[in-house]
Amino acid sequence: MSAVTAAKPEPLKIERHVWVISGVVILGMIMSILDTTIVNVALDTLSKDLHSSISEVQWVVTGYLLALAAVMPVTGWMARRFGAKRVYLISLALFTLGSIACGLSNTLVALVVFRVLQGIGGGMIMPLAQLIMAQVAGPQRMGRVMGVVSMPAMLAPILGPVVGGLILQNLHWSWIFFVNAPIGVLAIYLGWRMLPETDSGEAGPLDRLGLALLPASAALTIFAISELGSGAPFGSFEVLAPLVVGILLGVAFCMHALRIPRPLLDIRLYKNKVFAGASFTTFGLGAALFGAMILVPLYYQSVRHLSVIDTGLLNGPQGIGALIMMPIAGRLTERYGGGRIAIVGVSLLAISTIPLALIDENTSYVTISAVLFVRGISIGLGFMPAMTAAFAAMKPEQLSDATPQINVVMRLGSAVGVAILAVVLQRGSEGAHSTAQLADAFAHTYWWAFGIALLSLLPCLMLLRAERPSETEAVASDREEESLLRHESAMEVGL
Repeated sequence: MSAVTAAKPEPLKIERHVWVISGVVILGMIMSILDTTIVNVALDTLSKDLHSSISEVQWVVTGYLLALAAVMPVTGWMARRFGAKRVYLISLALFTLGSIACGLSNTLVALVVFRVLQGIGGGMIMPLAQLIMAQVAGPQRMGRVMGVVSMPAMLAPILGPVVGGLILQNLHWSWIFFVNAPIGVLAIYLGWRMLPETDSGEAGPLDRLGLALLPASAALTIFAISELGSGAPFGSFEVLAPLVVGILLGVAFCMHALRIPRPLLDIRLYKNKVFAGASFTTFGLGAALFGAMILVPLYYQSVRHLSVIDTGLLNGPQGIGALIMMPIAGRLTERYGGGRIAIVGVSLLAISTIPLALIDENTSYVTISAVLFVRGISIGLGFMPAMTAAFAAMKPEQLSDATPQINVVMRLGSAVGVAILAVVLQRGSEGAHSTAQLADAFAHTYWWAFGIALLSLLPCLMLLRAERPSETEAVASDREEESLLRHESAMEVGL
């Protein structure tokens, strides 16, 4: 351990302009991610005001997710073709205009259409922000910088229900969309003034066949998972048809991408074992963490009968834990590597799931809050080191492919986890005739979450194993340099 640590260079100082750029991209990321969970708490209100059923209003969320899945794969090519800064500003503009249009909608159809426009912009914001920061920070400073930049991705889903509840209690539901307008305008102005022009590599011709195959594959797969999470049986046509077609289109894209020099997304990146291990780690963490993240709010509302605002506030300790740990995790990642820190994070996530699997209708709020705080720490020790390791393993010209790929993988993992745990909870609660039985259904579902967390350790081990050869090479290089210095010193003494 000491030899490996000694071989690593001293962390470079992070200049002021890097932190300024971080603040600018964080503003855009918060806006796009926060909007997802804000809308989730408004579905019942939208159903009443727009005279639609919950199953119909669900398309306000599903349409947004499908647009995200469809647009993310083309983000890398657009960044190379038009420049990351320009595409980032365009994506902010689309998201802001879509938000205003959503707030002005008076029919469900119009709202769903403009949510898709929002999703087209929102799907590009996160990977482009990460790409810009990876290019500006450089590999040796990436851990500390990404520890800060990754906070919105972890905190926004937690804070969303609180903000949404405050808006719905005091204002019309349209303000959950209008609130994005001033933030969007400010983010566009600051981005135009402060973000640098960066080189993302040669774009090459657009992979039109890949553009037809991959977004369709991602959209159909997420649609099938969303249907499963909404309660449709796994063997139903609504789930199996899009799932099978989505998988087949994905396989077709992979075969196509291996035959051409510049595919829409370069899946050859998975030959890099560090990137592959980090990507699979984010998939497992997405399933384990975000899947379980839906359970506590539902428990508070259905078992303990708390309001949306109280539920959001009681989820706050998780955000606080993540907020405290992420900057620390960035420094630890630079020193010890992403694999070691991610294993600690996932192990902590699994251990902290056990108390929730023992939950009942009278479990202390203090106990649950303490557990959530520990889970927040596991967020910082899990996601950020894995993503940092993935980006650090890439060459500069590969980052425009790597950032959208790892975001797609994380979102698919999150969707899979949500679908699995939602189905388990639904089936477990069908026969519940009392509050105690309903609490037991939540406890049973958390044992499934514990199992998913344990499975997530496997890609962490893969990442750790992939990082070791580079560490061995670093130690060997250090010893060779030390030997050379001793030899030169001996020659000087002889002279």
